[in-house]
Amino acid sequence: MDLLTELRHRKVLAIIRTDGPDRALDCVRTLIDAGITALEISLTTPGGVDAIAKARSEYDPTILIGAGTVVTAAQADEVAAAGAGFVVTPAITRGAHRSVDLGLPLLCGALTPTEVVAALDLGATAVKIFPAKVYGPSYFRELRAPLPEAPLLAVGGVDAQTAPEYLAAGALAVGVGSPLLGDAGTGGSLTALADRAAGFRATLGV
Repeated sequence: MDLLTELRHRKVLAIIRTDGPDRALDCVRTLIDAGITALEISLTTPGGVDAIAKARSEYDPTILIGAGTVVTAAQADEVAAAGAGFVVTPAITRGAHRSVDLGLPLLCGALTPTEVVAALDLGATAVKIFPAKVYGPSYFRELRAPLPEAPLLAVGGVDAQTAPEYLAAGALAVGVGSPLLGDAGTGGSLTALADRAAGFRATLGV
């Protein structure tokens, strides 16, 4: 399965940060039931590696399940063993280098043009522009002028209102955390989470 093709098609990558692995799984199940099928479980979640392994065991490969906030090489090894289908990093971390060594598709965090090029030179599958809200959608147009082939994701402060603007400006997909998850990660309503997921899908036409 080609990760870039799938992200372009699905348009939304849900970023799941919760207070524990059981709640992470609850959010994963809710989002998948609501039609969001590309998900990143952040390792800032206590027990995040276990949540990745359990989620991967529950769903077939058409559901994209990756690991987020991978900073160290040891974390990359752990999520690979847990069955993560891809790795997301906040920057060009040791975890990013190790993920490439392991052959795991890498969505590598960057912000400046120099960092974007360095991430691609490292072997990133795509570059996560983070935090995207610092410069907004227009920044993607500026980046794509000298780097028209660079596969870019918008992550950080992207909500249902701005998500279409990032896609129109050249992002292949958007990664969405708190504007989608809300308080669901700490015991909030899963029904409300499903409603927010439906809102994102409707806005983006997926």
